[in-house]
This record gives sequence, C-alpha cells and structure tokens, in this order.
Amino acid sequence: MHDALGSTLARDAVAVLFVDLDGFKPVNDAHGHEVGDELLRQVAARLSACVREQDVLSRVGGDEFVVLMPGVATAADAESMMYRVRDALFAPFTVHGRRIRIGASVGVHLAPSDSDPDQALRAADEAMYEAKRQGGDRRTGGRHRADP
Repeated sequence: MHDALGSTLARDAVAVLFVDLDGFKPVNDAHGHEVGDELLRQVAARLSACVREQDVLSRVGGDEFVVLMPGVATAADAESMMYRVRDALFAPFTVHGRRIRIGASVGVHLAPSDSDPDQALRAADEAMYEAKRQGGDRRTGGRHRADP
C-alpha cells in the first residue's frame, strides 16, 4: 500500500481514506477471536465491493483499513466513497449465526501530486481520529483537505 501511494503521488493526486471500525473490540472480547477474524473477512469483502478497480484497499492494523483513490482530487468524490464505506459497514453482519453491528470512523485526506506519502497517511489518520472525537459513525464524517 505504501509503495502504491508513493508511486501514485509521484504523478497524480490521491484521496486517502483511513477507516477504523467502531465497536470491533467489544465484539472480539464478547465472542472471541474466531468471530472477530470472520468479521474482519466480511468487512474486507464489503470494502472490496465499495472500491473502484483502480483503487487500493489495505488492512493496516487490527481493525484499520486504508483506501487509496488515485486521481481523485475533489472532496465530493472522496466524500461519496466515505459514505459508501460507512453505509456498507453499518449494515448488520451475520457471523457464525450471530447478528453483529459495527460502524466505522473514516478520515479523508486529499493529497495533491508530489505530496509526501507518510504525511498523506498521517493526515488521513488524524482526520479519522477527529471523526471518532465527533462521535464516530454518526454520519458526520472526518475530513482533512490538502492545502491547494
């Protein structure tokens, strides 16, 4: 993912979405790691269904994912993806016969071409934490727009 971000930023703008699952830890604690692992597989499948063919989806931590959207430099396009991701993850999951609900806090950063990849990821991560501070998956969104 980091290599793809660096090579894309060398030639094009990229929208970076940092996705953190809301409510995953309690599910893992209450139902065990087998249920948690299956839930993560289902989350990945739903996220894969949201992204475009040219996008990059990566799991970067326990319950964190990053979506890279090469060529996206407008807030409207990035926000559209943010809402698709959140809506897909808000719908209930069925894992080993259990109905499970989680949500997602999504941070969005619009990185212009020639941006530093590490800085772009940090900015999206910071935007995700701001979304969490605002209540997580409450349909408010977290954004960090790049300077023009």
